[in-house]
Amino acid sequence: MKTTSAQKIKIGLFTFIGLTVLVLAIFFIGNQKNLFSSTYRVYGTFKNVNGLQVGNNVRFAGINVGVVQSITIVTDSAVRVDLTLSNTVKKFIKTDSKISIGSDGLMGDKLIVIVPGGITSTQPVQDGGQLASIPPFDVDRIIGKLTKVADNAADLTGDLAAIVNKVNSGKGSIGRLLNSDKLSKDLEGTVQQAKTTMKNVHNTTTTLNTDLKAAQSNFLLKGFFNKKKKKAQQDSAKKAQAAQDKKDNKDQ
Repeated sequence: MKTTSAQKIKIGLFTFIGLTVLVLAIFFIGNQKNLFSSTYRVYGTFKNVNGLQVGNNVRFAGINVGVVQSITIVTDSAVRVDLTLSNTVKKFIKTDSKISIGSDGLMGDKLIVIVPGGITSTQPVQDGGQLASIPPFDVDRIIGKLTKVADNAADLTGDLAAIVNKVNSGKGSIGRLLNSDKLSKDLEGTVQQAKTTMKNVHNTTTTLNTDLKAAQSNFLLKGFFNKKKKKAQQDSAKKAQAAQDKKDNKDQ
């Protein structure tokens, strides 16, 4: 079967579009990975990279400035992470800058975050230089703790619901008190009786005070109360004199 001119044009157009899309994709990916720009390398070591992978972004001041070039296990407690950074940010990355592992959003991919330096050093880090690292948060441990808290909260809520259900059903002392009219009336009667008793005690105390004042004015008992008062004054004078003598002896 012979290929017509229209079919040839369609095939050529389809091939051209495919090549264009391929070139644009290569350019876009290469630009994201700094394949077409001048770069340099730095590295840092972590005890745990926390899910970081080769090819993840490196950010400085919220801008993607490089990629994770390689991740190598050095010892059982050290993992080396090599970064490829754009030369355009080299003058901003000081030797006292630090790197940490973060996330692109709450559940996004892991990435490297460069914390600006310039506090103890103003020298830019050189190609192949090492940057201090900040240990990442243990997300699994935090999630475990939050899960435990949620479970405890669920248990507590269930217990409270059971208590409220018992109270509403009239079970237990509080439930019977809240749901029984007889107990409520008995409690009101007890409170009223306590108020009456306190009122009687107050009246009795007032009467006793009145009687005592009257007795002090009585000529038969007046001498007795005067003697009590005089004795109290003498005792008070003796105590004051003893305190003064003690103070004088201490001063000598």
